[in-house]
Amino acid sequence: MRHAFLLIAIPLLWIVSAALAQEGGQTVHKSHAIAMHGEPKYPADFRHFDYLNPDAPKAGEMVLGDNGNWDTFNTFIIKGAGAPGMNYLYDRLMVSSADEPFTMYGLIAETVEWPEDRSWVIFNINPDARWHDGQPITAEDVVWTFETLKEKGTPNFRFYYASVDKAEALGRLRVKFSFTAGDNRELPLIVGQMQILPKHYWEEREFDKTTLEPPLGSGPYRIGDFEPNRFIEWRRVPDYWAKDHPVHAGQYNLDVIRYESFFDQNVIREAIKGGILDFREENQAKAWALDYETQAVKDGWLVKEKVEHNRPAGMQAFIMNTRRPLFADPRVRRAMAYAFDFEWTNRNLFFGQYTRTESYFANSELASDGLPTGREEEILREFEDRLPARLFAEPYFAPSTNGTGWSRENLLKALDLLRQAGWVVRDMQLVNAQTGAPFEFEFMLAQQAFERIILPYVRNLKRLGIEVRVRLVDTSQYINRVRSQDFDMIVAGWGQSESPGNEQRAYWHSESADQPGTRNYAGISDPVIDKLVEMVIAAPTREELVHRTRALDRVLLWGHYVVPNWHLNADRLLYWDKFDRPDTTPDNGTSIDYWWWDADKALAVERRQRGQQSAERNE
Repeated sequence: MRHAFLLIAIPLLWIVSAALAQEGGQTVHKSHAIAMHGEPKYPADFRHFDYLNPDAPKAGEMVLGDNGNWDTFNTFIIKGAGAPGMNYLYDRLMVSSADEPFTMYGLIAETVEWPEDRSWVIFNINPDARWHDGQPITAEDVVWTFETLKEKGTPNFRFYYASVDKAEALGRLRVKFSFTAGDNRELPLIVGQMQILPKHYWEEREFDKTTLEPPLGSGPYRIGDFEPNRFIEWRRVPDYWAKDHPVHAGQYNLDVIRYESFFDQNVIREAIKGGILDFREENQAKAWALDYETQAVKDGWLVKEKVEHNRPAGMQAFIMNTRRPLFADPRVRRAMAYAFDFEWTNRNLFFGQYTRTESYFANSELASDGLPTGREEEILREFEDRLPARLFAEPYFAPSTNGTGWSRENLLKALDLLRQAGWVVRDMQLVNAQTGAPFEFEFMLAQQAFERIILPYVRNLKRLGIEVRVRLVDTSQYINRVRSQDFDMIVAGWGQSESPGNEQRAYWHSESADQPGTRNYAGISDPVIDKLVEMVIAAPTREELVHRTRALDRVLLWGHYVVPNWHLNADRLLYWDKFDRPDTTPDNGTSIDYWWWDADKALAVERRQRGQQSAERNE
């Protein structure tokens, strides 16, 4: 059931590979793509990414479950909870491939120009690029988007684009971004990632307000039917301007992607088993092990599959808010880690599925390991007088146990650290030795499923004399409290790419520590980390990026800002056998955007489901 793929004529500018010119004594590159380090994998005349099927048919529907509530289509501001699927609405200047560390290929930008020192970048806009109302995308839209996001968008935009000096339209289809002085090779790619918004639409509306009016977009899908907190349909745009573009060939194959909203993960699991939903990525080990032993799974109609990937796992953790005096001392924070029994948790609650996370860049070559040596040690020695001596003498480790559930040795180590920090046990309660104030805090959760994981941890903390209140709140309250930094401890994390850069400022930099809405959840404010973040951003080669990132990772770990959790190098997928996907899975893993509807399979599944429902009624 595969359809023939027809490629549109490619404009001449697209097939210009890497034209060179001279300007101000520098070589100026002009190309269809730009890599962070090295050269792009795909040449100017490529037809599709290797991990996609350009002959995939365009048809069908996929229904997914969304856990939580939503109340806005404006996801660029600090207000409201955004609707699922909003990335489908707006195109970007450039898009990245999923089988390279960090290379951007032109989309709205037909070609890109930059000098050897990457102090500026020029994007030449594809004259075919259109909004859904038929109006062309112009340089004016790009400039307006950049200025509006920095002025009215979430604080993350200000940190992400902090080194961008200005944006200016050089013509109707030509826009230039100039960067502040410094060595930041990533900036042309960072700016290229920007989703472009329609100036003519938004200038008549208040951008800093939430909205349920479907915005004008330019992407492969537009908003169809919806009801806030219940469902939203994304409908494929038949005359989408880039439907035959090489970066999209084989993607966005489904006619309709529908998200049904649920407020309970268990209900979502029942919905996928009952055929109400078509696809689910399972995030709970217990559910994966026990909840899907159905006849449909045994017969292969509902496919249960682990798809391995090689993408960085980043860091999921119990994050302490160091803005709170209670967690200001790193010895206290380290004590919190000794109270968590991962081995018992993994064996009894996770069925042994997970690996302990011991790096902010886990599952990648960027992760620090052992003792610092070579270039990494050389970098760290620059800050030796401001780093703990143990960083150079001992490998970092997340405290481990024998898995019996009674980690007496670790709890004694925790108690010793707490005593060093000025805490003592009186009448079975841990109190401040000077003031007598009890050691107590709130662990805030948004997912009920995490309670079963947190409660054994709370039990261990109680053995230390610590009083912990576990508070489950709804999604909106959770988002607002995290944005306003109003929490003691939460479960959250930082995803990472193979090429970390500007986003690290919003994660760890001092300037983001007290800015509401940033992802510096822990409130990290350390001049050494600030310097290392800037060094990562300025890394001139891939090899140097690896060394600098490992150095940053090591300093973060020895700051003991979190209790590290766990990770898995596979995606746990459940889906009714209505779909096909490419044979090749890129390092970043698969995506439903690569999948396509198989009409014959879908008909067979539908008949099977009808027969099952009929049999159940007869019973």
